[in-house]
Amino acid sequence: MNDVFKALSDPTRRKILELLANRDMTAGEIADCFQISKPSVSHHLSILKNSGMVLDERQGQNILYSLNTTVFQDLMKWFLDITNKQDEQSL
Repeated sequence: MNDVFKALSDPTRRKILELLANRDMTAGEIADCFQISKPSVSHHLSILKNSGMVLDERQGQNILYSLNTTVFQDLMKWFLDITNKQDEQSL
């Protein structure tokens, strides 16, 4: 879970996640949406992959990146569990 929060802490990585929410993309397509170097985009993608939030699949010479919605479901469950515990304590 710490890797997920680290990944979410950066605005560039949050923007990458927003892009991938619309469609799967290659690193080049993602890089075209930013005014930063391609190695910087690769670094951000690596952090997102290590957190489990992004999956990659080789397609020919390209790697296609997509969201791993399972991680988001786990994150939402964690938030809801905390909220429910807080509500229970309030009663």
